[in-house]
Amino acid sequence: MGEINSFFLRGLIIGISIAAPVGPIGILCIRRTLVEGRIAGLVSGLGAASADAIYGCIAGFGLTFISIFLVSHQVWLRLIGGAFLCYLGVKTFLSRPAQLTASEPEHRLARNYFSTFALTLTNPLTILSFAAIFAGLGLANAGGNYVTAGILVLGVFCGSALWWLLLTTGVGLFRAKFSENGLLWVNRIAGAFITAFGLFALSSLL
Repeated sequence: MGEINSFFLRGLIIGISIAAPVGPIGILCIRRTLVEGRIAGLVSGLGAASADAIYGCIAGFGLTFISIFLVSHQVWLRLIGGAFLCYLGVKTFLSRPAQLTASEPEHRLARNYFSTFALTLTNPLTILSFAAIFAGLGLANAGGNYVTAGILVLGVFCGSALWWLLLTTGVGLFRAKFSENGLLWVNRIAGAFITAFGLFALSSLL
């Protein structure tokens, strides 16, 4: 029992450390929390956490053939991810807060989840980060124990989800302080940053 708790705690720490650095996903979640509400921001974060859990499975269960495939196709993944970021960035920059009321909440939440899931999944650097951390902590393939590896991956998901919960809850406290004009500027600034991340990802292919 103590060993299981230890692996879960390590997974929790890994999940938080992978999710915490500010990047396009973080900016997207902050923007959605301020403009669309805490649930929209949290669901977006859970999409990223789900992708983190998948990469955690690849690293934790020692699925090297999948990691090799992803790394060998990283050019196409970066192209898809970079283009998607540019699309989201431009769309965010041009959108107005009032337009969000026109779409169905269920459809919007599903879109929020799958957009961040796809963005995180198309980043080949994520699997390299997981592989490096797992190897550094001696967790690669979790000693051949599938139960232990499963507990580790569960910890990764919970750690990542916990970070997004804390982030969206904290950001949500300031939502009421923004006027509609303020939210419009949130869209513009977030859109500009997200587009910049997309362009950077595309430029790295040159």
